[in-house]
Amino acid sequence: MLLKRWRRWRRGRPFWGGVFAVIAGAEICALPLAPLKIMLQQGVAGIPSVLMGIVMIVLGLTAWFSPAQRSLAGVLTTLIATAALVLSNLGGFLIGTVLGIIGGGLMFAWQPNSAQHAPPAATPTPAPPQHHDPQGAQP
Repeated sequence: MLLKRWRRWRRGRPFWGGVFAVIAGAEICALPLAPLKIMLQQGVAGIPSVLMGIVMIVLGLTAWFSPAQRSLAGVLTTLIATAALVLSNLGGFLIGTVLGIIGGGLMFAWQPNSAQHAPPAATPTPAPPQHHDPQGAQP
């Protein structure tokens, strides 16, 4: 029963796009949060990395818990992942950027399954065959 509810919840939203966005945000966040020696050498340059990572994680969670906002979340995730390429250690050594672009694309492209929510369509009954007499005679 619980597994069935989990599957229904997962299929009702852009789940995999959110997963990729959260992983990408964690990757971009994790690199500047290295040991203190490395962080002191990096200085203020680590702040945009952490902020971009946090925003990507929030956008991934937004896609999960508010599927109606998936288009905006997908576009913003892709833009932030692309900006991270320049502003944040090559976007988490390219891993964060690539995962963010994939996640943003999956979020943007996801469509709700209308067959789940729509009532089943009635099957049309076939019309009886009509015979056409070319001479116009009545049987």
